[in-house]
Amino acid sequence: QVQLVESGGGVVQSGGSLRLSCAASGRISNVFVMGWYRQAPGKQRELVATITSGGRINYADSVKGRFTISKDNAKNTLYLQMSSLKPEDTAVYFCNAEQVDLANRFASWGQGTQVTVSS
Repeated sequence: QVQLVESGGGVVQSGGSLRLSCAASGRISNVFVMGWYRQAPGKQRELVATITSGGRINYADSVKGRFTISKDNAKNTLYLQMSSLKPEDTAVYFCNAEQVDLANRFASWGQGTQVTVSS
């Protein structure tokens, strides 16, 4: 129902920072959770961070203290501030939104944005 477009990825040195953005459009309603996931080469997609409509936040252990998830409801945008980046953070980062409509749950995904951390 909702369309998601990520931006902000790129190449950064170890210890550097990047800020990812996820712009939401379309039928934006009944979103109860949004999040960031990532997939590295040869690995399965994994959770990075989530934030509920009520503001509850969850982080993967590997990024706690380094990444910050936030959202700007007025701009319909989700953010991921990444600091102290490590080579192991290299992956394609995906934005996700979960919605409920007509008693059904829907998951929407962005196309992904590449983050490469050099050593």
